[in-house]
Amino acid sequence: MSVESAIPAPPASGPEPLRTPPLVRGGAPLLGHAWNLVRDPLGFLSALRDHGDLVRIRLGPRTAYVVCDPELVGAMLKNPEYIVGGPLWDTLEVLLGKGVATSNGKLHRRQRRMMQPAFRPERIAGYAKVMEEEARATAARWQPGATVDVSAEMFRTAVRIVSRSLLEVDSIRDKADRIADSLHTVFEGLYRRMVLSVGPLHRVPTPANRRFESALADLHTLVDEIIAERRAAGPGAPDDLLAELLRATDETGAPITDQEIHDNVVSLVVAGAENVASTLAWAFHLLTEHPEQEERLVEEVNAVAPDRAITFADLGDLPHLRNVVTEAMRIRPAAWIFTRRSVAETDLGGYSIPADADIVYSVYAMQRDPRSFERNLEFDPDRWNPERAAAVPEFAMMPFSVGNRKCPGDHFSLAELALILGTVAPKWRLGPVKETDARTQVGITLHPKRLVLRATPR
Repeated sequence: MSVESAIPAPPASGPEPLRTPPLVRGGAPLLGHAWNLVRDPLGFLSALRDHGDLVRIRLGPRTAYVVCDPELVGAMLKNPEYIVGGPLWDTLEVLLGKGVATSNGKLHRRQRRMMQPAFRPERIAGYAKVMEEEARATAARWQPGATVDVSAEMFRTAVRIVSRSLLEVDSIRDKADRIADSLHTVFEGLYRRMVLSVGPLHRVPTPANRRFESALADLHTLVDEIIAERRAAGPGAPDDLLAELLRATDETGAPITDQEIHDNVVSLVVAGAENVASTLAWAFHLLTEHPEQEERLVEEVNAVAPDRAITFADLGDLPHLRNVVTEAMRIRPAAWIFTRRSVAETDLGGYSIPADADIVYSVYAMQRDPRSFERNLEFDPDRWNPERAAAVPEFAMMPFSVGNRKCPGDHFSLAELALILGTVAPKWRLGPVKETDARTQVGITLHPKRLVLRATPR
């Protein structure tokens, strides 16, 4: 026997064993880290990347996995092994049903295909007429020296735009105001239902629960009334999103159900109202804090449209306006927390994720992460100039998500945001008053607690 044959052969190399994500320490008895998500959700989620790119937290009796690294988030969102689900979507299903936002698989693909024609570029230009009209009407409602509840004004304007653009019926102007009132009440109650997923508590007839249930029922009734009114209108009705839904068929060629139409109408109204309104409120607040950026925006708009309000055709000539909108979405995102659910045991960046796991990621934390953004907490619209934007890591900025779950109305929303901001800001200088409370109100979306500002004509 040779000397060589007596030496043990080295073990065959193979793939690295999958790691178990570290468990974040702390939390409260029984509630676990749900307590942190109630007490200080933004600070808690923003600090988690210091514990790892992917970590575990406890939400009551369940373990949740939080993905903190943008590259891993992007990989998850493009992987069909992770579906829409988890605490956020389980909660939102009460409001959205099985519409395009909450559905998965074949149902989601079919719903997305039937909605996409309503958001083609040539259709956005048509909707822009409504956006321009409502933006001008908002600017005309305010009075010199008066205080304006900017959050409420932007919410009402956004609801009217999405309703008139996508759901045109004779009564839509009146119904849009009722939709706004109902949605405002519903959104107040959704976040705690997500974090503290304790169903029986939500059935206790407290005043808050009664308000929530009443507003939710009114919202669903309004949507049913809109659908019934359009059906009764017959030929000659507008060719909008509602028309696309009423023409849609399922895999067998049969018309889709009224419930599916209803759920998709609610999904689009909610996304097109709450997120846009919150982003606009933050944008106006940020401009009050950075008057030099406000003056640049006003000067740019006045140079392009010196004697009139801007139109959709002007947006390509307003790069600073677009940068202000983008930076507002980065530093103050409306939609800030998302959840997914794994359908099988998977490998995510070398970490082991079990089947049926709840997975959380926060665009708020990612878009304010100093690892991805220089001077991360500074409002700096110029960071979106092409030469600087190229340095931003992929997936570090995703206000509309990516992959097959990307928001189908992203171009609609961007046009709306720019037209409203670019119409109102050149007419009114807004400033805080003693009632102003711009602290962050945490809910399903983020918005200023009480953005009351004084309007001074320019």
